[in-house]
Amino acid sequence: MAGISGGLATDYIYACTRMRVRRSRLIPREDYLRMLNMSLPEITRFIGDTYYRSEIDELATSFSGINLIEVALSWNLAKEYQHILELVPGELKHFTASYLRRWDIQNVVTILRGKMQKVQPGKIKEVLVPAGRLDKVALDRLLTEESPERVVEVLMGEQFYPVLEKELPRAIETGSFAHLENELHKNYYARLITDAREGIKGGEVFLKYIELEIDIRNLQNLFRLRAGHVREDVRELMIPGGSFSVEELQRFAGIEDREEFIDAFKRRVKALPLLNALEAIRGKEALHEIEVALTRVQLDQMERMSKRYPFSVLPVLVYLEEKKYEVANLRALARGREANLPGERLQGYLVI
Repeated sequence: MAGISGGLATDYIYACTRMRVRRSRLIPREDYLRMLNMSLPEITRFIGDTYYRSEIDELATSFSGINLIEVALSWNLAKEYQHILELVPGELKHFTASYLRRWDIQNVVTILRGKMQKVQPGKIKEVLVPAGRLDKVALDRLLTEESPERVVEVLMGEQFYPVLEKELPRAIETGSFAHLENELHKNYYARLITDAREGIKGGEVFLKYIELEIDIRNLQNLFRLRAGHVREDVRELMIPGGSFSVEELQRFAGIEDREEFIDAFKRRVKALPLLNALEAIRGKEALHEIEVALTRVQLDQMERMSKRYPFSVLPVLVYLEEKKYEVANLRALARGREANLPGERLQGYLVI
């Protein structure tokens, strides 16, 4: 807080306090456990009795069942993120807006995939979350385009346009957008790191979290690659900027034995929650359980960091992430119930 004028310091305290109030309203663990035993209509009613009510009520005449839940959750998430951007002042707004640009990547890739698969624009729109730089108007414009190539042309001038222009031909040729999406995320994190190092107050704290997120994402990617029996050069798939170099991650990827792979990581890790998670992962075979365990570590470490820096961007990022996973949890519950998955299996997909 040193160096921040009195009025702006008050604004920071107010904004960070509002984040803690919002976090207190998120759905608690016990309610998720209750929903594991609910039917899809019961889950819909439960969600409709929370702060998702206005979206459920507004959309109930146009959607039903799983579609109603999906669209209502997306609308609520986008509106909440937009409210947060209006609420936070100064550098908090700058870093928050930069962080939320990840939704531009998700939305654009979703539109490109939809265009490739000839999905109707209305169906694509249902799953978009206009929470980044590209608002509803911009996304609607992209939805009117007839081909992936035209979508990319419209995005000329956006920060990630060079990546789209370079990688789209390969995506169309192979029929897979995985490499393009990975390159977009590498570009995204590189820009976040640049933002954090520009000398803006709060950048050092922002950088600490970005490095943590990159580490968790790379570790999750390595477990995915192991599950897919990928043993060749994985450097292109790793995100630079974390506490592990890309070369070091490549060495980890080359370790055949799973126990040795986990031990190699543990020798380089200092954070106790991540050490404990890596040890717990030894007994997990399902990839989604491993990814959820690592996500919980990320959220736990974010919480610890936000307590050390209570009037920084971290309380904002903690809330953004916890809200995102609340929506992901509710989606998982609704989809699981529609697929008649047993509650004990469904619980393994929840970040709670």
